[in-house]
Amino acid sequence: MKMKYISCLFIFLLITSMVLAGCGSTTGGSAAKSEVEKIIGEAEKLPMEELYRKAAEESNGKTMYGIGNSSRGATAATSFIEELQKIDPSYNGTIEWSQPKNNSIFTLINADITSSTHTYSMTLIQDGNQIQSKMLDTGNLLNFIPKDWKAAEGVDEKADGHPLTLQTLNKVFMFNNLGNKEFINCWDFVAEGVKPLYMGVDSEPVGKNFLYMLTSEKYSTYLKNAFEKLDSTKQAYFKKTINEVADNAASLGLKSENAKYGLSWIKLWCEQYNEQTDDGPICNELVTTSAAGESGLLVYSKLRSVEESETSSVNNITIAAYQDGYEGIGGYAYKHYLQVVKTSPLPWTACAFIAHMVTTEEGFYAWGKDMGGYSANPTINQDHSKDGFVDGVDTYPSKNDRGFDWWTAEEGGALVLEDPAYCAEVSFNMSDWIDVIIGNKAAAAEAK
Repeated sequence: MKMKYISCLFIFLLITSMVLAGCGSTTGGSAAKSEVEKIIGEAEKLPMEELYRKAAEESNGKTMYGIGNSSRGATAATSFIEELQKIDPSYNGTIEWSQPKNNSIFTLINADITSSTHTYSMTLIQDGNQIQSKMLDTGNLLNFIPKDWKAAEGVDEKADGHPLTLQTLNKVFMFNNLGNKEFINCWDFVAEGVKPLYMGVDSEPVGKNFLYMLTSEKYSTYLKNAFEKLDSTKQAYFKKTINEVADNAASLGLKSENAKYGLSWIKLWCEQYNEQTDDGPICNELVTTSAAGESGLLVYSKLRSVEESETSSVNNITIAAYQDGYEGIGGYAYKHYLQVVKTSPLPWTACAFIAHMVTTEEGFYAWGKDMGGYSANPTINQDHSKDGFVDGVDTYPSKNDRGFDWWTAEEGGALVLEDPAYCAEVSFNMSDWIDVIIGNKAAAAEAK
């Protein structure tokens, strides 16, 4: 009788725990998925053709609103609409694309999500630090990984899938070669009195992310290795700052053994860079005959728009990392990410448009037509290794892009790649530290 009672009690407790567990699955840590999340889950199983079909059905006669840091989203939208019209010749949906200024994209997305009505369906967004802390950690943006993208040859899902990367863009060190100055080591750009042209870190946050990344194990070691290739006179000059900031590494919560090299390079850079409002003017300045010996860190693709004249030429500049024997980092790279807004009114269309941009040559063409921008899907990248050729002659060697693999290898361009998670981890302390340096520089300039 006692055994029967124990058995009944055991069964009762087992059933009760199962019921409670079932209730917990909808209200506890594993909350039920939203409709947008469910659609993303379904969309990730479908090939491109089926995504086009779902998008055509959902958005026919409607307007999908996208928002991004690149205006070229509007160009990609044209080829996307053409694909939907192949599925349904009567399709008459449209895409409205907006590019907010002054880093307001995060504010606009948040306002749309919290409003009673929702406008934006997807975004093309940059600045890994803010994306991680404001958008991914909060769940405001949702990741979608297209099936065809994931299956493409050469795709690195670990590096580019979370969040999904549209492209990586590079900013590289350049200098005007008409003078007698040499820049054969990345430390030469922070030598006394160099004053490289650069967009201010407060006007373009990806530039600040670049500085954060220099404190990581990988890139601080790159800087250490480059430092050790300097002659003894240059080492002695930089060693003063390296020793000065050595104790800051611990107080800033940095874990890299070589963080002091990153901190010293950052300090020297911030103390003297010549702040500019945009990379276009920087490029236009560097290529002139009057800019002998000047240097800068700017978007590589700006060279495409240089108008050759007696006083301006691409041949007046040298890409630092293209020199034989150059040591250290050749610049940095940041990414454009594609995400679905969690309150997306047209999630199928958003997923299909994202897939179009990362799996088809037509979808990526708006960005891929220029050097310096590399799709996370290598199969749709264009070859820009001979962009400097004119009528078969290598006329402008600086425009011959050596490609993503070369630029990101330590033995190549050694670009500093943005890591959203790392930037978000160190930015709280590092941002203030950098701001103090820049503030001191501004105060000193004003005192003069």
